[in-house]
Amino acid sequence: MVIPLMKQAADEPGTDEQATLRYGTVWADGAACAVEARRALQAFLAYVPCTGRTPVPAPLAIDAELVVSELVTNAIRHAPGPCGMILRLSGEGLAITVWDTSAEQPVVRKRDGQRFGGHGMHVVHAVSAEVAVAPLVTGKQITACLRTAPDLAPEAEAEADALTDADPAA
Repeated sequence: MVIPLMKQAADEPGTDEQATLRYGTVWADGAACAVEARRALQAFLAYVPCTGRTPVPAPLAIDAELVVSELVTNAIRHAPGPCGMILRLSGEGLAITVWDTSAEQPVVRKRDGQRFGGHGMHVVHAVSAEVAVAPLVTGKQITACLRTAPDLAPEAEAEADALTDADPAA
């Protein structure tokens, strides 16, 4: 069961960039589909400019699709029963939460180019500023936070400064 975007809980008052825009959906046992989850995300992101907010940058939207695909696919593969997804967009970024009925914690496996599969959580961690797993009464929820304006690590900032300060003639 997917709840249409128009039927969602009210967003925080105001249309400023700091107000939180929310969307959530729940799938019955066996009804979850990564393609449907990506479409829900795309509809949510397409709705953002309609609220007066700045559109989500394309690189963030691509990373968000990847995160949604991986988290929902993991819920389908590893958890019996229903699952759901909650999207929250604020001035800080996009939070993607997927919950399922399995209490088993996800594992970030060591990189292995010879292994087929098992790279999803590594990818989620790579594109997210933060990933948190929280137990629920029946299962768990995983939240991946993607920043709208990615913060550069101090080393990357220094490297970027060095490149902009470099003499182009050198």
